[in-house]
Amino acid sequence: MAVKVYVVYYSTYGHVAKLAEEIKKGASSVEGVEAKIWQVPETLPEEVLGKMGAPPKPDVPIITPQELAEADGILFGFPTRFGMMAAQMKAFFDATGGLWREQSLAGKPAGIFFSTGTQGGGQETTPLTAITQLTHHGMVFVPVGYTFGAKLFDMDKVQGGSPYGAGTFAADGSRWPSEVELEHAFHQGKYFAGIAKKLKGSA
Repeated sequence: MAVKVYVVYYSTYGHVAKLAEEIKKGASSVEGVEAKIWQVPETLPEEVLGKMGAPPKPDVPIITPQELAEADGILFGFPTRFGMMAAQMKAFFDATGGLWREQSLAGKPAGIFFSTGTQGGGQETTPLTAITQLTHHGMVFVPVGYTFGAKLFDMDKVQGGSPYGAGTFAADGSRWPSEVELEHAFHQGKYFAGIAKKLKGSA
């Protein structure tokens, strides 16, 4: 039976969605892994999103909390809001009380990826503060560490990402994930899927 890896994200302007696509590709590259991409429900009215200049949501299925239990491993992606996850993703986690009560997600591997506006805007604090959600569910946090290699140490150009997971800088919204950031996302998906496969195989 295939190992199910879910890539679950929230994206306002599309930056996190772009990372999610690469993460899915990376996870799907592992033999025996079936990766599926989802987005969480939007909480802002269309009128507000229009005033913010947010583009229409992509044609990606919207996940319900109960569907998380179907996965063997889950990667969560979101933009930062003042160094923490966006409210839309927090609202989704807040709706997982039933899963928490049954500990339906306990023991499942989980990873995190993210987008921030600036270099000091939360490439570490955003995933770090998000780990509390995983902890209460008893999930096993799988950081990407420095397995991406030397490119994480490149100081010649601006790039997002950290040992916690793949990341990008959106700046004022006009900057899109760079080639290296997308490579990091692909690597995280592949690395995470390999871990999920090992954990399911040893269960």
